[in-house]
Amino acid sequence: MSRYIDINADMGEGWGAYDIGDDGAMLDVISTANLACGFHAGDPVIMSERCRQAKAKGVRIGAHPGYPDLWGFGRRDMALSRPQIEDMLAYQIGALKGVARLADTAITHVKVHGALAHYVADTDAGAKGLITAIKAIDPGLIVMVMAGTTLEAMAEDAGLRVAREIFADRAYEDTGRLMSRARPGAVIHNPAEAARTVTAMVCEQAIITASGKRIPLKGIDSICTHGDSPGAVQIAQAVKAGLQQAGFEIRAFADTLG
Repeated sequence: MSRYIDINADMGEGWGAYDIGDDGAMLDVISTANLACGFHAGDPVIMSERCRQAKAKGVRIGAHPGYPDLWGFGRRDMALSRPQIEDMLAYQIGALKGVARLADTAITHVKVHGALAHYVADTDAGAKGLITAIKAIDPGLIVMVMAGTTLEAMAEDAGLRVAREIFADRAYEDTGRLMSRARPGAVIHNPAEAARTVTAMVCEQAIITASGKRIPLKGIDSICTHGDSPGAVQIAQAVKAGLQQAGFEIRAFADTLG
């Protein structure tokens, strides 16, 4: 088992004059940032600022594309065809890739957001759409996947590198999937609880569900702490401290994956 682990956060999720989350403080904790690309949140100015800030702090960056749903923050399902999903993903990934170059840096990966992330994780059409878009833009990009999903296997079969992710601030069902945010207890707000559970999952290389069930995984490369959640920075700090106390070194998966 690798003694390296990555901590990632979704950020740049404001719009214009409106900010969501304390991105500056979060960049002092994490090793990888997933930047919103303008559809569920974000805009060119915010994207550029976060690229420059992340570079200055030695944090790796990747694209965080979602459904075109500013009103619903990309967390509502949308009935789109596979070609539409491919176009939408290529547009957003390409946009951040260009903005990153303007900031004299580069993106390393793609992590899909919200409802679209669940669609690409568990459906052949969605997974194929994401894989097609990435291969067209840059097949060297790493795909961040929810560990144990359809996308994980399909991306590997397509020859793409994958980073397997678990979540620090979300509860899991016994199916291995995230609990719906509509259910009580789906979002974890207690930093100590998040740190304790995540450290156990990384040490056991398994998802630990809300009922205590263990679901073994092929590996865990990254821990997500949602930047828009209340107390996000405190949760990230506690998770980082817990992992370090367990003997893990925090490093970006882009620097440690084979």
